[in-house]
Amino acid sequence: MRKEAIMERFFTSLISGNRPACRELVDQMIGADLPAQTIMSELFWPVLEHIQNMYRNDQLAAIGFNFATRMLRSMVDQMQMRLPMAERRGLTAIVFTGPEESEEIGGQMVADMLEADGYDVYYIGGGVANDEIVNKVAELNIDKLVVFGVVPSTVPFTRLLIDHLHEIGSAPKVQICVGGGVFNRAEGLAEEIGADLWASTPLELVQEMDANPMKRMDEDQRTVGRKRRTKMAA
Repeated sequence: MRKEAIMERFFTSLISGNRPACRELVDQMIGADLPAQTIMSELFWPVLEHIQNMYRNDQLAAIGFNFATRMLRSMVDQMQMRLPMAERRGLTAIVFTGPEESEEIGGQMVADMLEADGYDVYYIGGGVANDEIVNKVAELNIDKLVVFGVVPSTVPFTRLLIDHLHEIGSAPKVQICVGGGVFNRAEGLAEEIGADLWASTPLELVQEMDANPMKRMDEDQRTVGRKRRTKMAA
């Protein structure tokens, strides 16, 4: 079956609440020896994005959105158990997201793939205050701060979080990695808030983190907090 047809069948089953049909399709893919990472990155993620876009544009009713996101989260939970685990890297990542259910599912995929890739991962999800995140980053001596799938309303809080981390210097080695959500729709936003790395999908973000472990945004490239620093200098 063509990839487009599989995605359409999965999407239709999800938004109609047909749980057995969703499981049957995924079982067929597992039976065809498709790796768990492939199922997550080439089926779960693009269908989730499609569902988010349709719901955001009022093309999908709330009941269909809820059917889909609740079932998809359950399937991501199950697929995580099938991801082969790489050797531990000795690096720690903390992942947080926007507050919506669909954003948390994307963040969970990132967390699962990072853990399978050898990172020690702490997954927060959404709805946690900045000061709690800052304290946890310092307490755990985090190497990677991953912000995935934030919604527009949470961008100012994300900006303040990154600015605060740079200001207080409690985690000087931390690499800030972002992707998904509003970062996929607003060109240049990742750079504007001071991110070191950014990518569109969970798998791409993990690959970018592997390929560029030492990449950091230069101080003069960061727009976040620049007005405040200029004012203080003056």
